[in-house]
Amino acid sequence: MTRPQWQLRVSAEFSSSHQLRNYCGKCENLHGHNFQVEVQVKGVEVNADTGMLMDFKDLKKILNTVLEELDHKHLNDLEYFKTINPSSENIARYIYERIKPVLPPQVDPDWVMVAEKKSSRAFYQER
Repeated sequence: MTRPQWQLRVSAEFSSSHQLRNYCGKCENLHGHNFQVEVQVKGVEVNADTGMLMDFKDLKKILNTVLEELDHKHLNDLEYFKTINPSSENIARYIYERIKPVLPPQVDPDWVMVAEKKSSRAFYQER
């Protein structure tokens, strides 16, 4: 028998600069992006009173709180990225790891997507 599952997705953006270490190309130089971010969460049980997995505004607030840590910063200067390269892949993992512990107990992160531009996206999820 299959179990129902609900998924919610919100998006936001932030602006930051970074330099990719050990990269042979222009991106090793200081440069910036207006990063686009999407977060998808999932769960198998909605609230009996509201019929919602969680409120979209609460999920957006969680995401925006995490993005405030990154917005208008030079990512290489943040403690997390001092030894981890601030690639889109690692930024997606950073966001995933920050939202996971603050989600309601019935909600799990599904994936996080970070895009430097429309044609370049990195996804992170844990299986």
